[in-house]
Formats: sequence, C-alpha cells, structure tokens
Amino acid sequence: MTPHESSVDDLALHGVRILGFASSGRVAARFGVPAEEVDDLLLDHEARGWVARSSFARTSGWAITPSGREENERRLAVELTAAAARPVVAAAYQTFLPLNLRLTRAVTDWQIRPDRLDPMAANDHSDFAWDQRVLRSLTTIGGELRLVAGPVASLLRRFEGYADRYAAALLRVEHGQARWLDAPDLDSVHTVWMQLHEDLIATLGILRG
Repeated sequence: MTPHESSVDDLALHGVRILGFASSGRVAARFGVPAEEVDDLLLDHEARGWVARSSFARTSGWAITPSGREENERRLAVELTAAAARPVVAAAYQTFLPLNLRLTRAVTDWQIRPDRLDPMAANDHSDFAWDQRVLRSLTTIGGELRLVAGPVASLLRRFEGYADRYAAALLRVEHGQARWLDAPDLDSVHTVWMQLHEDLIATLGILRG
C-alpha cells in the first residue's frame, strides 16, 4: 500500500506547527519541497490568520496561531480518514508514551550527574561510565522508535525519517559532538524526539500531556 502524500499546502502549515518557530526554508527542508512554494503558501496562511511572522535578535521565522492549530488539526483529521490510519497512529502514540518517559530521563541524565554535594550538579562528561550508560539507553530507545514510527510512515509519508534522523544525531554524539544530543538549534536527538511528539499529538488532535 502506498503511503498517503500530504499536499505542500498542508505540509507548509504543519511544518510550522511541528518545528515551533521556523523560516520557510527550514519548513521546506524538513519535507523536501521547494522553498519558494512554501514561502508563498505561508504568506497565504498569514493572510488567513493561521501563521504569524516575527523576529527575535537576528532570526526571524513563522509560528502557528491558535486558529492555525485548529486548521492544521482539521486537515490532519481528513488525512487520517483518507489513509484509514487513525488506529495505527493511536496505537503508535500509546507505545510512544512510555518511551517518552525513558527518553526524558536519559536526556536529564546527560545534562545532570548528581554528586554527594549537589544533587543537581551539571554533567561535565568526565564520567565515561555514566555517559556510556546514557548512550546505551538512547540506542535502545532509538531501536524501539523504529517500531513506533515505521507503521505510521507506511500510511502517512510525512512520518518518514524520524528514526533515521534520531540515529544520525546520536551517532554524532557518540563521535564526541555532545551538543547533538539536546541542542535546540540542531537536528539533535531531543529536537527530533520533540518534533515526533508534536506530530503525533497534532495528528490525533490531543493536548500534550
């Protein structure tokens, strides 16, 4: 069965939702669609009140509005019906929830390593055994992530790539590039995970948490 292909119009709006705050170029790159087309569509969405552009420091980008979230979820509900995917996505989300708790714990352990003087001491990554334990946990979670995203991607093509992006970021961490675990300005392990979480709850039309 061929996965359902989202329209570029839908991906432009949805991309702003899952990326949180992004340029049209980032949205286009996320889904492999033309940046010029995404830019034009986002201007249309802005005129309808679904997205808003803002600037902060030296960066500017798009953010979704409350009415845009409603429109996004309406469109995703149509997709779910067209692809007959709701049971699969709902099951994937239930599998995702306990994984999310484990991922959150692993990221916390990467950031914090308690010692006898400070239970919230920052992890300076001098304890090789501690970091390796965290990385082993993240590797296991990455394998289980494929079991979550795979069935959904077989029905909705926009879910393709999450597990590969997670694995690519984790490989960078294992090669000494520690920021690729949790940096918000990179396609890091944590960034990929947060985007998948938002994608799932947006698709199902439920509130985070």
